[in-house]
Amino acid sequence: MSGINEFIDNEIKSNDVVLFMKGTPQFPQCGFSGQVVQILDYIGVDYKGINVLADSEIRQGIKDYSNWPTIPQLYVKGEFVGGCDIVREMFQAGELQQHLQEHGVTVRGAA
Repeated sequence: MSGINEFIDNEIKSNDVVLFMKGTPQFPQCGFSGQVVQILDYIGVDYKGINVLADSEIRQGIKDYSNWPTIPQLYVKGEFVGGCDIVREMFQAGELQQHLQEHGVTVRGAA
């Protein structure tokens, strides 16, 4: 299990924005993952999608890592932001774009 934690930790620390999701950014395999992908694509942020369906160890490992029971999970600059509902609420309030910019992440769709 420690190998999975190291993998997750490395992905989160070596990518500015990481989305642990069901499916891929090109083909989300659940509605919640799809919503987060749409939001990230809409605001024009580069991110890495990691398909938890491809590996059951990652699927359980990310839940243990974050102590958060659901997928998707969004991380910005190594920090857990939240799941679908939190990301959607932050986006609708303009807080997600602001959070990304404050952490030095380029947001193409932000005015």
